[in-house]
Amino acid sequence: MLDGWRRRRGGAAPELAAATDEALLVLAQGGDTAAFEMLVRRYTQPLYAFATRILGSADDAADVVQHTFIQCYNALPRLRADTALRPWFYRVARNRCLDLIRQRRTLPANLPHDTDEERGALDSIADSGPSLESLAERRDLQRLLAEAVAGLPPKYREVVVLRYEGDLTFGEIAETLGIPENSAKTLFQRAKTMLRLALREWVREQEQEQV
Repeated sequence: MLDGWRRRRGGAAPELAAATDEALLVLAQGGDTAAFEMLVRRYTQPLYAFATRILGSADDAADVVQHTFIQCYNALPRLRADTALRPWFYRVARNRCLDLIRQRRTLPANLPHDTDEERGALDSIADSGPSLESLAERRDLQRLLAEAVAGLPPKYREVVVLRYEGDLTFGEIAETLGIPENSAKTLFQRAKTMLRLALREWVREQEQEQV
């Protein structure tokens, strides 16, 4: 289905490339196939990266992307013109990821809750040392960081992936996950602490080499 949309149009008009998601939605609802194709072009790679991080499977991630755009296409007549498409896309993709997780039992369907002891331990760790953003810029650390993200508990991993891969705001993350914005921020900060701890050994080795 997606390949068919791409074949019908060799390329998108410049004005469509510059259009907002909301403008493209209105055009697509009016039957403009090129406008919908632009949405597909705009979100295919981010949604694929998100689903790959969550599921760890390229094939499953491709299924998620396909499902997301088919659901969007079918929902066009019912979507409000002012629908925030970015969190809507990620919410649909996340739900499909959870469906696949339940079907394949690759991860627990019920995400665990932090204990009071775990929350206290994480919150007490100072936010010091190299930032994750600066570490991510190091090519030799990208694989280690990707592995650390993959090792996070599911509810933390999806917040990190939405923030870093999807570049969503905390408000959009909250809308995607159906949680308060403050909860999204808290999960993200705790996830960053977990990642920093996972990379702490590398940081310690680097510091010793600089002495």
